[in-house]
Amino acid sequence: MERLSGQSATDLDRAAELLRKGRLVAVPTETVYGLAADARQDAAVRHVFTVKGRPLLDPLIVHLPSSPLPAKEVEWPEAARLLADTLWPGPLTLVLRRGDSCSWSPLVSAGLPTVAIRVPEHPVLQELLHRGPLPLAAPSANPFGYLSPTTAEHVEEQLGEQIDAILDGGPCAHGVESTILSLVHPERPTVLRPGPVSRETLAHVLGLEVEQVTRGPGRGAADPQLAPGQLPSHYSPHTPLRLFPEGAGASLDPEPDTARVFLQRPSGGSPGDLDFWWSEDGDPVTVARSLFALLRRLDRDPRVSLILAEQPASLEGLEGALRDRLSRAAHARHS
Repeated sequence: MERLSGQSATDLDRAAELLRKGRLVAVPTETVYGLAADARQDAAVRHVFTVKGRPLLDPLIVHLPSSPLPAKEVEWPEAARLLADTLWPGPLTLVLRRGDSCSWSPLVSAGLPTVAIRVPEHPVLQELLHRGPLPLAAPSANPFGYLSPTTAEHVEEQLGEQIDAILDGGPCAHGVESTILSLVHPERPTVLRPGPVSRETLAHVLGLEVEQVTRGPGRGAADPQLAPGQLPSHYSPHTPLRLFPEGAGASLDPEPDTARVFLQRPSGGSPGDLDFWWSEDGDPVTVARSLFALLRRLDRDPRVSLILAEQPASLEGLEGALRDRLSRAAHARHS
């Protein structure tokens, strides 16, 4: 595996060369690191599923250098144009209908007539996307269902022997995956996965009410999912994880091998040896940025057999996204 620097033009050229040859390269985004393949090459896209252990029913997001796209690739309603003009590049994914002559592998759509796309804002990934230009299918660069990686080191720990290169762009700015909005029915925009772009922001841009669902109606684990991150079990450490309501941490009496994780530094008294916090003051942006990294650290800590994590009370905005990730992490293999 090659370790490439996002600050080197030579290394960026090398990453683009590998991708054009159908190889897999882990890339930085502003959300989490992605495992990238040329979206036009069936074999390369299939290899992404294989390396991750990801079921073919779970669609991939195609990352693009710019928008709008030719009509042959995707149907482009006015709502998509409004959002693209306002919020791209950025951590927003749009689910749109595939064009009749879409050149991307059908595997990215998991058998559905739709495709998920976004224009990322990370400068290293933007530079890579323009060196082609390359449409990149890039789910999170981790084994399927595990904690998402937010540094190049996280990727190397999990997938280093199975991929061709890692393009290091430093720690991810947001730390949680993009907001996914379905515009399959543009008059009824629906958030399929909460993320850094809030439902309120989307509603303001569109001038429409925006619905939110956590799973596609009537779809089970054996059915094609409408978007990534829809399964109830996801983003989870191997160590069992349990949640407690915001503000209830002081009433817990954990066992000696249990770690407590708070949204902010606990006030009063001295923290225990296995007390941790995602931020000093509870700022959701800081919590999100450190969410997966701290859980990953505790998952490797030999002292810890159980993780108790504080869950935000709010269902809206970034706090709602944090609730979503934590709920899926706690639901996972341990339920």
